[in-house]
Amino acid sequence: MGGYLARRLGQAVLVLWAAYTVSFLVLYALPGDAVDTRLGADSGSDITPEQIAALKSDYGLDRPLVIQYLTQLGRALGGDLGRSFDNGRPVTSLIAEGLPATLAIAGAALVISVLAGGGLALLAAGTRHRRLSRFLLNLPPLGVAVPGFWVGLLLLQQFSFRLPIFPALGNEGLRSIVLPAITLALPTSAMIAQLLAKSLSQSLAEPYADTARAKGASRSRVLLRHALRNATLPALTVAGLLTGQLLSGSVVVETVFSRTGLGRLTATAVSAQDTAVVQGLVIFGALVFVLVNLLVDLLYPVLDRRILRTTPRILITAEGRT
Repeated sequence: MGGYLARRLGQAVLVLWAAYTVSFLVLYALPGDAVDTRLGADSGSDITPEQIAALKSDYGLDRPLVIQYLTQLGRALGGDLGRSFDNGRPVTSLIAEGLPATLAIAGAALVISVLAGGGLALLAAGTRHRRLSRFLLNLPPLGVAVPGFWVGLLLLQQFSFRLPIFPALGNEGLRSIVLPAITLALPTSAMIAQLLAKSLSQSLAEPYADTARAKGASRSRVLLRHALRNATLPALTVAGLLTGQLLSGSVVVETVFSRTGLGRLTATAVSAQDTAVVQGLVIFGALVFVLVNLLVDLLYPVLDRRILRTTPRILITAEGRT
């Protein structure tokens, strides 16, 4: 287990470094910088070239690329993601302020996705009616295809304007989380349902399922006791990957519902070309992605102990071939 954990931690560090490096190079390659964007919006002000140069020097934008990269990387390793070019505040403070609101809708969306997607897959695999099963299996592709912003606007129209059940805007109270969470959960639950239903269908066709039926096990017992545990691994992998997608989807959802959070912060920073904030958000998103997938990797051996026995053999075989 120690070797398994060490390999996963090494991969996590590599992913974080790659995310930081790629985001730094992409943002550096953009035309202009945050100082040019901010001063360009205020073209009527009398700002001399010397003042512009001093402002760029204050943020370190006049240094060579390698020096900027190493300096910012060293600060990031110490937990300092820099200051916002727009308001001068630390990026970590801005992320900390917007995080609770985004976590509220992302966490609620994840719970809805697992319950709705898992329930739909179990119902489709457990029913004896083929027509009902086919109808249920046709719903996930529809959920993936429907644009998220359209779903959000439709929910606003029906449940905020026509039926004033939930508030249309803002972050006030638990009711303000419901509609954004449903909007964010729709594509995620559809993907989980689609993959879990396929895995359950394959697991129910395995010999161990036939053996359980021959011993007199009911259909629900075979489904829940035998097939579900083996079918959970692929769906668990997708759930880990989609957790990062929930954070990225918050940009659209928080814009539609006028919520303050990381999504709104991302949209504002991109429009202002505030590279320090954008890169800080990229690093934070990569960190969340890495931690969630590390948790998923640690859950694999709990669900299937064969992973710990087979992984070293696979690595030895691969090293022998090379």
